[in-house]
Amino acid sequence: MKKYNCWELLQCGREVGGDKVSELGVCPVNKNSESDLLNEGKNGGRICWAIAGTLCGEKVQGVFAQKRETCHMCPVYLLVKEEEGENFRELLPGQKSE
Repeated sequence: MKKYNCWELLQCGREVGGDKVSELGVCPVNKNSESDLLNEGKNGGRICWAIAGTLCGEKVQGVFAQKRETCHMCPVYLLVKEEEGENFRELLPGQKSE
């Protein structure tokens, strides 16, 4: 089963080579190589909620503690949590929730 990254699911166009990069820039999730393979994603693509500076609702979001409520209702978060089951990673290594 293919596991999709956030930019594939949301079709935001902010991935490298995406159609909105010239307007909005490359999303920090797409450039976050330290998160590669977390929740079986590419870069931060399956742990986007834990990465600051993502664009949700046409607004740049802050750190996880600031965007937690919104992310916990996001279809990407819910799908990844379900697909990963007991292996689900909510935070980056060393990151605190508050």
